[in-house]
Amino acid sequence: MQLTVVLILAYFLLLASLARFTALRADNDTFYSGRRRSPWWAVAFGMLGASLSGVTFVSVPGMVRATDMTYMQMCLGFIPGYAIVAFVLLPVYYRLGTTSIYAFLERRFGLTAYRTGSVFFLLSKLLGASVRLYLVCLILQSIVFDALGFPFWLTASVCLLLIWLYTHRGGIATIVWTDCLQTLVLLVALILIINSLLLAEGWGIGDAYAAVRGSSMSRVFEFSDWSSRQYFWKQFLSGAFIVVVMTGLDQDMMQKNLTCRTLHESQKNMLVNGLLYVPVNLLFLSLGVMMYIFAGHHHIELPSSGDQVLPLLCGGGHLGQAALAFFTLGIVAAALSSADSALTALTTSTCIDLFNRPTDERLRRIVHIGMAALVLFVILAFRALNSTSVIDAVYIIASYTYGPLLGLFAFGLFLPDNIKPAPRAIPVICIVAPILCYILSSVSAAYWEYHFGYELLLLNGFITAFGLWLMRKKA
Repeated sequence: MQLTVVLILAYFLLLASLARFTALRADNDTFYSGRRRSPWWAVAFGMLGASLSGVTFVSVPGMVRATDMTYMQMCLGFIPGYAIVAFVLLPVYYRLGTTSIYAFLERRFGLTAYRTGSVFFLLSKLLGASVRLYLVCLILQSIVFDALGFPFWLTASVCLLLIWLYTHRGGIATIVWTDCLQTLVLLVALILIINSLLLAEGWGIGDAYAAVRGSSMSRVFEFSDWSSRQYFWKQFLSGAFIVVVMTGLDQDMMQKNLTCRTLHESQKNMLVNGLLYVPVNLLFLSLGVMMYIFAGHHHIELPSSGDQVLPLLCGGGHLGQAALAFFTLGIVAAALSSADSALTALTTSTCIDLFNRPTDERLRRIVHIGMAALVLFVILAFRALNSTSVIDAVYIIASYTYGPLLGLFAFGLFLPDNIKPAPRAIPVICIVAPILCYILSSVSAAYWEYHFGYELLLLNGFITAFGLWLMRKKA
């Protein structure tokens, strides 16, 4: 416990020092765009940690019991998704030359579409960031703060306060560099946890490879059952489009990319980031297989939720105190690397897209505090309501809230500029489409025994685009 607390305090001290250094002479331009001076490799490496988040750190190893290593199918789909973002969306954003990517919707459809897209982003990011941070607060509570007598609401409040402290001045310019530090800490923690497991089991690297490869949980591809949520083409295509919407249509991720000096550097960053995602997730899944093998050999009774297995092995003394310290540090780094940029993006979109006051520093500070408070509220609400795997919850939320954004951008990018939907119909269609998707998903499961997976995102986007086309008019 003492080692864990010392490492966390040292980590926060290092993070605060880096944030202070990068926030020197900070202003609104620094907060929103980083003055477009970020090196592409720093953005790529930092985005890796932000994409992984605490959800990946806990849920991906835990999911192999139920779905084997089929999550790799989705990870392979990420690669073409990042290529689409790099060569289709990034050129559009750089031509616009704006901080907010939703300015494209204003240019293409008008103010109503612009505000509608921004609101859907705010809803999507608020829910997604809160879910991810909730998981980390929950684990920190059980491992560290329960023993100290702290209530959960205080743990969540302290986490958000720390994030606010190191982002409120430098904004995106600070986050590019703090995310690099946090990605490095996350990956080092992952490797050290794997090493602790190997030592506890008495394995070498070759033994571990043979054990993973020989396990029934090492299955990667599913081609036999097209109705399964793990069917290859469902996972692969969903992976590609999840990247398009959760990266390419997401102000959080694109705000970092738009801090690169040129379009070419931003595209290079995007492609490298997509390639890095595959081996890192393969390591997480391999850790999952190894920890279930380890638990079986040592007759450890595991919880029913996969999200709780790695915390149990690290926190229950099965892998030693060092593993607990590495796990806690890794999950803190993973959580902060996604939550800090989300808080900044929420502030940016609110100030620029909704209020249209990018130069008002006082408003920016008020909104930044308000968004932190709102995330805290959603975390506490999610703690009371959640009943599914956290990583599933993140993508289920994305399927419903990012679908209208996918439909809006697809219509705007691939139809002639003289074809526009009626402005008043845009918000109505964007609200109706997710509702129709929910109804169809429920009916198909009840009557046809077909369970929609993440492909629901594609259906949502299609219904939105089709509704916009029905309400089209020629300018």
